[in-house]
Amino acid sequence: MAITIERDGYGQVEPNHLSAPRDGGVYAQLPANKEIEILENGMFVKYDYAAGECNFEGDGAWMLVFNEEKLYDERYQMHKHYAQKAADYYDGKMYPRVFRISVGDIFTTNTFAEGTELKVGDDVTPGDDGFLAAGDGDLVFRVVKEYTMPDGQPAVKLQCIKA
Repeated sequence: MAITIERDGYGQVEPNHLSAPRDGGVYAQLPANKEIEILENGMFVKYDYAAGECNFEGDGAWMLVFNEEKLYDERYQMHKHYAQKAADYYDGKMYPRVFRISVGDIFTTNTFAEGTELKVGDDVTPGDDGFLAAGDGDLVFRVVKEYTMPDGQPAVKLQCIKA
């Protein structure tokens, strides 16, 4: 059986078991590349310290975007309503909070391209646009459960099998 990811709003992350908050793997010192206009929770960026930025093509390690949500409109207070947008910053510079991923880390997400079909046992990796996609790369996750986000949207539980 497979699950089709149909998102209503922005990507979400439910941190089931992430080691970064406990082992010092949380970073937020580098701005996003100026070409990146939006970062959704659950996307991945390369933490390219030599270039002084987070990007999709650099030499840094892939890291999970997991920003603190700031929802200022009282009508929109769900996880799906938040994404970090360059247009919201007076100088256009976003400083995303990113988590280093370790083998064994587990999280639930729906941050895939619209219409992505997944089933238990599939492997996914960060794509060129920061969204997870089928494939094999430097960072690989295995779908371990077809699931839902807390608001009921289709999602999958992932476990890191290669970092």
